[in-house]
Amino acid sequence: MSWQTKGTLSRFRPRTHIKKRQRRGSKLDDDETHGPSEAATYLTQGDPLLLLADRHWALPSQQQNFDVEVVENVYKHHLRASKFSPAKTQALEFSQYLEHYLWPNFSPGQASLAYVMSLAIMVNEKFRERIPAWQVFKDRPTDFAAYFDLVMDAMISDEDDQVSTISQVTHYSLHEKSFLLLFLINCFNSLEEDLVREQVQRLCSLPMWTCLLPSRREQELKTNVKLKKYWTVIEKRDSKVNVEIKKRSQKERQFLFNLISKFFNILEGIPLKGKCNKHAIQFCERFLEFITDLEAQLPTRRFFNVLLDDSHFVVKCKMSGLAQRVPEGHLFNQLLERVTFYAGFEISDHSGVALTESQMLEEHYHKITALQKACFSLFPELRQFAMSHVAGIDRQQSLLKYLKPLSNETLHELAAYLNLVPKRQQPMETESDEDQIDNSLLVELLVYHCQRRSSQLEKINDMPLYPTDEVIWDENVVPTEYYSWEGCLALPKLNLQFLTLHDYLLRNLKLFQLESTYEIRLDIEDAVMRLKPWVTPEGNSDFAGWARMAQPITNFAVVEVAKPYLGENRPSRVRADVTLSLEVPDYVKQEWEALRKHDVCLLMAIQPKMSLDEKYNTSQNFASQVGITCVRGCEVEGLLDEDGKVIEEGPEPKPRLQGNQRTWRVWLDTNQYQKDMQAIVQGNEDIYESLNVFMRRKPKENNFKAVLETIRSLMNTDCVVPDWLHDIFLGYGNPAAAHYSQIADQECSMDWVDTFVSYQHLVDSFPNHTVTCAVDDPNEQIAPFRLTFSDQKSNKRRHPDEEGGSPIPNNSILVEPYTIPNRGPYPYNQPRRNTVPFTPTQVEAIRSGMQRGLTMVTTLVHTITNSLISQCYNEFSLNGYLTIATISIIRIFSVGNYVDEITTCEVLSCG
Repeated sequence: MSWQTKGTLSRFRPRTHIKKRQRRGSKLDDDETHGPSEAATYLTQGDPLLLLADRHWALPSQQQNFDVEVVENVYKHHLRASKFSPAKTQALEFSQYLEHYLWPNFSPGQASLAYVMSLAIMVNEKFRERIPAWQVFKDRPTDFAAYFDLVMDAMISDEDDQVSTISQVTHYSLHEKSFLLLFLINCFNSLEEDLVREQVQRLCSLPMWTCLLPSRREQELKTNVKLKKYWTVIEKRDSKVNVEIKKRSQKERQFLFNLISKFFNILEGIPLKGKCNKHAIQFCERFLEFITDLEAQLPTRRFFNVLLDDSHFVVKCKMSGLAQRVPEGHLFNQLLERVTFYAGFEISDHSGVALTESQMLEEHYHKITALQKACFSLFPELRQFAMSHVAGIDRQQSLLKYLKPLSNETLHELAAYLNLVPKRQQPMETESDEDQIDNSLLVELLVYHCQRRSSQLEKINDMPLYPTDEVIWDENVVPTEYYSWEGCLALPKLNLQFLTLHDYLLRNLKLFQLESTYEIRLDIEDAVMRLKPWVTPEGNSDFAGWARMAQPITNFAVVEVAKPYLGENRPSRVRADVTLSLEVPDYVKQEWEALRKHDVCLLMAIQPKMSLDEKYNTSQNFASQVGITCVRGCEVEGLLDEDGKVIEEGPEPKPRLQGNQRTWRVWLDTNQYQKDMQAIVQGNEDIYESLNVFMRRKPKENNFKAVLETIRSLMNTDCVVPDWLHDIFLGYGNPAAAHYSQIADQECSMDWVDTFVSYQHLVDSFPNHTVTCAVDDPNEQIAPFRLTFSDQKSNKRRHPDEEGGSPIPNNSILVEPYTIPNRGPYPYNQPRRNTVPFTPTQVEAIRSGMQRGLTMVTTLVHTITNSLISQCYNEFSLNGYLTIATISIIRIFSVGNYVDEITTCEVLSCG
């Protein structure tokens, strides 16, 4: 190793060295000290928080001596003084501050700001640590409802408004409101808890439509007669209640509307340029996460989506100063994209039925056609717009062409006709400047509501599957291992409820793609640090080291760009040749030559900016320091021989290639290539001319592309899910309804093969049934048996062979012995027979597994599950269907119910 190489080792130190420095006790930067290991170190240093815990709430006898000053002291001098450090909150959670001190002594009439904030922070900490948070509140539901009201009051108060309590008068800052908002997010994501759901449902039910424009409310009620009846009942009930109850109801109905108004006030306070409040930006980002969670769950979305649309949330956020700030608005725009996606999700808000692309298009055409009729009769200046075909006016550019020249009065009348803004009560000349709506906002509102939405499926099919450099080092979507949970991420959440099957698959697709991106980032950083890129004095790029998994590219050329398929705008296939000079040990060369077809590799463009004597800073972005300007994925087609042909894989030995030059033909991502070509047309550089590093990955960790393609292909098919599974799969309905006894049209007659060792065993296995054998001779009552049940929920009540026979008595079983055809004269031709006499409970499990429905089998041995697999194969493989049965086997020791092993077996049978 040369002296130049030795001198560069220190600057290419990976982020994993932070852990080593922590163990040695060296001082780290603020950005590095918010990991999980900090709190563990913090607890071992005799912190004052633990001393307070020992004196006040560690022992049960100490909990009776409650002092509210302790809560004030902990909040002011430990939590707020440390800027709500995760280490402090973790230390309080470790001492069970919530369970032993805060909640047992909570009194709604004496709860101060510190008390309210302390409870919210501790609940948030439990969610951060994935600890059940609501169990402690269940014994006092009335006090929890009172605390929830205190949080609501705190959220809708202005930053400078004073919130009065019995103990003191104070106000909540934006930083504190961000923690309260996170508490609300955790509440709305815990709808499965009865305690929380009772409070949440009060805020997002039908009465919240009192905040809508009267014209918009009438428009929505006309489309749903059932809601119109409910609204009439609500109005009659409100006229009979007293003032106090009516005031409380108004507070609940207007809470989300007032909260959105407070958000708009904070958002408008962030200027387009200049200094801005950091906590205001964090609050706005957290609020977008809150809105996304409301939109992504059907119970909260059903009535809230109309209120969100009526408040013009998406349009006002896009026109805000924060959305146009760089780089402060980057995460805000990413979160806004998610809000926009769910605001226009392809689902019926009231019925919960997924809408097809044709249904969405039909609804869009109906809306535009109605608008054209109104423009033809009411707005003469829009005659040309009214006479155009829909496809020529529903694009953004076309709408701007017609709407921008209009006056403010015409735009306002048109928006009022669409029930987007209230009608003018007085002439425009007499209105004040504050009452007038800006032309730009009116135009954006009309464009947003009239333009054609892109199909979600089209967006998925046009999405590149390989990660790019823009995503790999974007910590908003791919966080590092030191993410402290203080800010929010632009990631989908896997809750217990999903809108549709498409929504479920899309969230899993995105999360799996980002999970694989995180692993790819680690591999890239490791390989590039071993290559040690540096810039020479002449300004050229060079590599001072070598890596086993990455090599510099000698030559790269795109050799084929095939024509697109019919109806597509991307190439059908893009192939390129990558040439490397493998001046490496023989065993490494063999590894490179062992690249197989469909292996995924990475192409990188590295333009280093640092010389050999410069050190690498672990606290800064890796890609910007090393000089990674582009990352593209590819799929190996094969290694080329000396004639330039792909060496096919097969039983024949591969030809020996001379020299160190090796060329691989690879497939590029056609979606990504199309985007890159469009960028070149717009004046950007051709990134494929700057690719200079070819990287491979371990085959066992490199199957992400096949998984993503499978999920995407599944989203392009009509997912046929049984009716009994659909609602439960999405998180709705009663899970007990999926049991076979609750499902109609069951299989009455089933072949049990050799499940029963004898006829007497069969009779003993069904103690609550009357067993009747079709054969009276005891010598012929020998397994295997075919059973016909009479208590099944099916129209088949007669014996299959007796078309005119009498129905089988209720709660009875008809047993038919039969003979297995002879499979050969030799002993090994005979099938193996079951010799285990299953208990009635095990037999019931086998019966449940053979019927339509969900079945969970928990057993000590694999015999029962093996029998269930055999029964499923014999029963369903003869029906001509493709059946996949997944059975989870959980082995549990009798002492302590300790889970020893979880095994998953998949049975694939095809008739």
